[in-house]
Amino acid sequence: MNLVTVIIPYYRKKQYISKSLKSALNQSYKNLEIILIYDDEKKNDLKFIKQLALKDKRIKLVVNKNNLGAGRARNSGIKISKGKYIAFLDADDIWLKNKISKQLKFMNKNKVDFTHTSYSIVDENNYVISNRSAKDFMCLDDLIKSCDIGLSTVMLKKKVLKNVKFPELKTKEDFVLWLKLLSKNIKIYGLKLNLVLWKKGSNSLSSSTFQKILDGYRVYNVYMKYNFIKSIYYLLCLSLNYLKK
Repeated sequence: MNLVTVIIPYYRKKQYISKSLKSALNQSYKNLEIILIYDDEKKNDLKFIKQLALKDKRIKLVVNKNNLGAGRARNSGIKISKGKYIAFLDADDIWLKNKISKQLKFMNKNKVDFTHTSYSIVDENNYVISNRSAKDFMCLDDLIKSCDIGLSTVMLKKKVLKNVKFPELKTKEDFVLWLKLLSKNIKIYGLKLNLVLWKKGSNSLSSSTFQKILDGYRVYNVYMKYNFIKSIYYLLCLSLNYLKK
């Protein structure tokens, strides 16, 4: 059985982390390495997180001295990971029990390096607000206008991350990475099974419209190196597609 590394950055999600971590530990696929990265310089929740980490020997706790941000925290987790496969889980999202096993089976059967799954968007009481269906993305143009991949649904082979990493953005850092991989001809396959509950919190970074717009522009202008007009065009496309969802 191949080892799967699960990377979970933690930053002030005390009310959710226990259920999120439990959903990883309770996977039907057991050969997991869970790298839990404490990314809060204030250390207010550190004692609580250390107690959680002691519950299972598969958990490796990494404590950052300073707040690196989710993207850079994941990069540090990737660097020390030992698994052939990497799976990402945010500290407020939840996996269904067969998430890893079904995804791994799909990847092995179809001989693919990068997959994501369908997922449900839920509120703070885990009430389903809407659902997102996974799609295949074969080239950059398939994804460039809309960020349609749920981070906590992603599993990929570690080898595809050899020369790429998450950028320093507050939001959409995952979008940049997916675009970079597509530009390197890494194809992304969608598993049309709803295997993740994605938490939509009112006080989360992802809920900040201004931050999303700012980071959306940076995706195109800074990281994709598009000129101002082209960046604004794609930002408008991104915003319109978001509103359609």
